[in-house]
Amino acid sequence: MHFYSRILMLAVTMFTLVTVQAHAATIDTKAKQAIIVDFETGAVLMAKNADEQMPTSSMSKVVTMYAVFEALKKGDLSLEDTLTVSEKAWRMGGSKMFVEVGKKIKVEDLIRGVIIQSGNDATIVLAEGLAGTEDAFAKMLNNQAQLLGMENSNFVNASGWPDENHYSTARDLSKLGVALIKNFPEYYGYYSEEEFTFSDITQKNRNPLLYRDIGADGIKTGHTEAAGYGLIGSGKNDGRRVVLVVNGLDSAKARAEESSRLLEWALKNFESKTFFESGKPVAQAEVTMGKSDTVGLVAKEDVLATVPKFDTADINVEVVYEKPLIAPVTKGQQVGTLKISIPDQEPLETPLYTAVDVPALGFFAQTVAKLKLLASGS
Repeated sequence: MHFYSRILMLAVTMFTLVTVQAHAATIDTKAKQAIIVDFETGAVLMAKNADEQMPTSSMSKVVTMYAVFEALKKGDLSLEDTLTVSEKAWRMGGSKMFVEVGKKIKVEDLIRGVIIQSGNDATIVLAEGLAGTEDAFAKMLNNQAQLLGMENSNFVNASGWPDENHYSTARDLSKLGVALIKNFPEYYGYYSEEEFTFSDITQKNRNPLLYRDIGADGIKTGHTEAAGYGLIGSGKNDGRRVVLVVNGLDSAKARAEESSRLLEWALKNFESKTFFESGKPVAQAEVTMGKSDTVGLVAKEDVLATVPKFDTADINVEVVYEKPLIAPVTKGQQVGTLKISIPDQEPLETPLYTAVDVPALGFFAQTVAKLKLLASGS
């Protein structure tokens, strides 16, 4: 421990940099579980029972496709590969792509069969093709979910077929939606396709948001008796994207109306603002025993926050650090936190780093400085 730190009482300093005015818009929903997240900043714009475990129905197919896209990206699978339809896949009930047992189906067709037609049969063909069995594939999904921070999810099959041990939460599914779009932009376009024809059977995309001209381009619906009607959706307007999840609605009509209403609200009532640019000082921190009395604190990336467009309310922007910093200070040390508090949102916290080196004073100068501080009682 530095000598001076033993005789100096370190204080946590918090000071408000700025207070701006922007009223947090609010909204409610008929959905049992719901969440809306800003894609770029991660701000939660609304949440209702977002951490409540729930059946996922066919929304589970999004994590299945995440695994498929990961295999494509790694080169373990290609769009032109073919996979054989097992009897299990062929016999699978629920929504179907209508594949025939023993036939070899191109991977790209299977992808469209899952995303557009919500085919449970196509889902199993892909699962077995990647992992050998659907059970083994479910283990892959759970490993992937953990890597994505989906801490309250468990998958026992590839399609979301009802099972009491197969569940997720609205928050976890929103994390999945964000990761899917962010990590696989080259494949995300499949989600905006409105129809797909296979074996002379044309089926429409079940996502009602795609037909409403509100900027929607994904992602996936789901429905079982236990889960009700649900949807993971996404859309963008003026370059800004949001991801939403609703579940537990009582009809397809309610799902269409609620999801579109929430998407339009989130896109129209908020905007993303750059509060501070990367590398530019956010504040000056006090330094003792150094050749400079202060050092700039910077963020490594632009500090963005999602704020309401209209009306007004307090937004507090604060810096927290231990006062004073004790030299020597090295450029790039994490020494503080920038906190942005917006009404009805979780606080945004960004690490702050020292902008430059601050060398320590020489021995004699340090001694004089210590005596002055001790004499002043600081």
